[in-house]
Amino acid sequence: MTDDSNASALSRPPWADIPQELAEMIRPHLDEVADDMIQEIQARVREYSRPGDGPYSATLRLAVERVLQYFVDRIGSPDTPAEAVTDFFRAIGRGEAGEGRGLDAMQAATRVGGLIAWRWISEGAVKLDIVSSVVATLGEAMLMFQDELAAAAAEGYAQARSAAVGEMQRRRRRLLDLLLSTPPSSMDAIADLAAAAHWPLPRTVAAVALGGNHQDARLPALPPDILADLTRRQPSLIIPDPDGPGRAKLIDRALGDCVAAVGPTMPLNEAGRSMQWARQTLALSQRGIIKDTGVVRCVEHISTLIVFQDEDLLESLAGLRLAPLAHLRPSQQDRLAETLLAWLQSGRNANEVAMRLHVHPQTVRYRLRQLEDLFGDQLLDPDLRFDLEIVLRARRLLMVQGESLAVEVTGPNKAVAAGEVIALRP
Repeated sequence: MTDDSNASALSRPPWADIPQELAEMIRPHLDEVADDMIQEIQARVREYSRPGDGPYSATLRLAVERVLQYFVDRIGSPDTPAEAVTDFFRAIGRGEAGEGRGLDAMQAATRVGGLIAWRWISEGAVKLDIVSSVVATLGEAMLMFQDELAAAAAEGYAQARSAAVGEMQRRRRRLLDLLLSTPPSSMDAIADLAAAAHWPLPRTVAAVALGGNHQDARLPALPPDILADLTRRQPSLIIPDPDGPGRAKLIDRALGDCVAAVGPTMPLNEAGRSMQWARQTLALSQRGIIKDTGVVRCVEHISTLIVFQDEDLLESLAGLRLAPLAHLRPSQQDRLAETLLAWLQSGRNANEVAMRLHVHPQTVRYRLRQLEDLFGDQLLDPDLRFDLEIVLRARRLLMVQGESLAVEVTGPNKAVAAGEVIALRP
């Protein structure tokens, strides 16, 4: 036989090579074969050993009888469509997935059933004096049929699992939306949806804001208790009990390649507040005002967040407190602002200012005399010094990024600031 004829023989379905009259010879024995199969399956496969369970036993018998009936029908008519029995096994696969079981027990039962069927075929072939080639073809048909049933069950199982995973993801996204809602949702609503999403309620949470487009990207493996939604306009995570042992390092590893900001730890029903701070932290980090690299934690930059909470107010405060510098050239403003900030931060120690700025102490003293002339008694008032440090810190952070904090005074503050400048000059 040539290679082509071998290939043709292997690809041809075996059913056509089985004498059709065998169907009527086998059909009277189907009830006995079914009884033997069920008994053996229940004896060998623990998951099916429920002889006292009426509905379960009835389902097992229905499956066995359908398989045997179809097998014989196909011998008698090789063109018999397989949809009825394969659809039934797809349903079995979906049912196993719905019950939270795998397919191992079903596949074991199929193998046991095939073994009993082969035993009957072998014994019947001897009694009926069926030639060995027909027996071999029957065996091949039976093995192919088992493969069809296993494939149908696996397909149904995969469909059900995919649907279950998709539904669970939808529930978790809805839960994340609920946790981040403003005003905060009720704890009862959160608890109900968390139970449906199989998400154990934590005592505390931290929200994570992600920068960039993550919709088509896959995050590194995250623990299953972390809620994630990368399809949101602002991709977000919620980390339960973020201060637990090892959690910080785990999150750093998982998000190491992402632009991410972690909000402060909050009670569960205040996750929205944590996200609010996380997003503000992320925005300042992306502007370069917060200079941390990798995962940025809000709690390490709270003072900066407070300063930049309302930049219109910050601008107004700068216009008011830095008005004495407004008439100077930009380079003069920069030098004196830098010196004044260093002086405020070093406890008003001129020598320490000189070390901070890497300039001669005499230069520092000269600049400080200029500042005294410009600001006068403002430098003696603790509250005004506090305001000055706020705006000077903000000014320095913005200048590094090429942004500016206006020193020019306009609008309703102009007369007030100008009056202060005049009053404070000797």
